[in-house]
Amino acid sequence: MNTNFKMMKNNNLPIAIIGAGPVGLAAAAHLLTQNLPFIVFEAGSSVGQNILSWSHVRVFSPWKYNIDRAAKELLQQTDWIAPDENELPTGQELVEQYFRPLANLPQIKSHTHLNSKVISIGRKGLDKMKTFGREDKPFSIKVEKNGTINYYEAKAVIDATGTWNQPNPIGSGGVFAEGEQELNNHIFYGIPNVKKDHLEHYKNKNIVVVGGGHSAINVLLDLADIQKNYPQTQLNWVLRKDNMNKVYGGKKDDALEARGALGIRIEELVNSGKLNVYTPFHILKLTKKENGIQIIGDQNGEIETINQIDEIISNTGSRPNLEMIREVRIDLDASLESVFDLAELIDPNIHSCGTVRPHGEKELRHPEKDFYIVGSKSYGRAPTFLMTTGYEQVRSVISYLAGDKEAAERVELNLPETGVCSTDFATNEKESTTGNCCSTASALEGVESTSSNCGTSGCN
Repeated sequence: MNTNFKMMKNNNLPIAIIGAGPVGLAAAAHLLTQNLPFIVFEAGSSVGQNILSWSHVRVFSPWKYNIDRAAKELLQQTDWIAPDENELPTGQELVEQYFRPLANLPQIKSHTHLNSKVISIGRKGLDKMKTFGREDKPFSIKVEKNGTINYYEAKAVIDATGTWNQPNPIGSGGVFAEGEQELNNHIFYGIPNVKKDHLEHYKNKNIVVVGGGHSAINVLLDLADIQKNYPQTQLNWVLRKDNMNKVYGGKKDDALEARGALGIRIEELVNSGKLNVYTPFHILKLTKKENGIQIIGDQNGEIETINQIDEIISNTGSRPNLEMIREVRIDLDASLESVFDLAELIDPNIHSCGTVRPHGEKELRHPEKDFYIVGSKSYGRAPTFLMTTGYEQVRSVISYLAGDKEAAERVELNLPETGVCSTDFATNEKESTTGNCCSTASALEGVESTSSNCGTSGCN
């Protein structure tokens, strides 16, 4: 493996953006507007790589909440055709009609490195324990691309890698169930395109969907459509919730009509008898039998089994990848793994995505000067993230880095009334072409490791 070193004088160093998802690209747009040098690292082969993994899903927030203001102003200087602001885009449309045109602007493209996975971030020559002279040292970023290790230096770092590439296990208590890793060839973590690309894999199978959020609902509704044409398809839904009304959400009272319709449709499916529901059910063990997979779990204090399962689809949320920032001094909440000062604002036990207060640079600070975690990763495990909130985060952070503290402290965010939204978005909600996610951001955020979650109304 080859190793290259990229070094410059401190005054000429760029600001590094890790992840070229919606929030990472918005950061690039704001830095460009502020005439600040930057460099973007994206682990995937395309910008918006994580969103492409659910390209068939339609979000339930319209375009007007999905496009960053600075990015829009840059695009309007070209021959870009803006989408109808009231339409609901799919993941594919987000990438093709917004992310790629933005990333292809020469001023951004020339500073973007695809297929470049960040391995570690730290201060040059110092480990986490060393304090003297720390703030005067540039950041050192270790990047692997095509088998070659490159070292880059930066004067500030914006981590917009999201959480979508770090799915939670299906086991109870947030840990892998016994046998889960051994049977991972029968488990899909995410939102498969069951109507098209994965149809042959799921039709006429006995399927379990795990998770209580919008992602799981979308998958189940798509599978129910398959069931109409392939009646041997059997559907099972495993949830940890003990109240199905929480799962159905606001329904007709939801301010986002498409999301409300999702709750109505899944309630109808549950009541139809064509879907077996196990709740509250905590998975403990998976065992491979001759006639399929046996799932053993705790249901209301009793050990129960679900038998003869062919395939499992997991929509149990995601968590941030903290390994690459192990040598950075960060301050995270112990339970949410969010930026510490955000925890009280975003706790899903208290807030829905519509009740999270706008926040900016001040709340996003870490003990490590000029290091920021933004986007869905800043929310840690909380599923209440909105893509438009991420845009406000980077606007504030970059204003601060540009020396405009007044702009950094100012709130420039108007969220739509989102209604009931916290029904376990922890699954990085995204919607399927039939349904819709809290929007487009949450897990889908930056995709440095093939990044992000749902969106402007919440989702990864």
